[in-house]
Amino acid sequence: MSKDEEDIFAPRPAPTIHVIGQQLDELSVEELGERIAALRKEIERLERARQAKEASRATAAAFFKTAS
Repeated sequence: MSKDEEDIFAPRPAPTIHVIGQQLDELSVEELGERIAALRKEIERLERARQAKEASRATAAAFFKTAS
């Protein structure tokens, strides 16, 4: 497979829906709404990840506290 063919079939990164600090002047009301919805979903995902890590930390702390 040639380099050109590899480039064609290579996975492409997902388009970025929003960049923090990006200029918002040229976005429509609908585009702003879409970005807000996407960012809310991302915040929820981050909060779930944080809660899972906090639970793991608490479990480990309880284990090592009782193991001593």
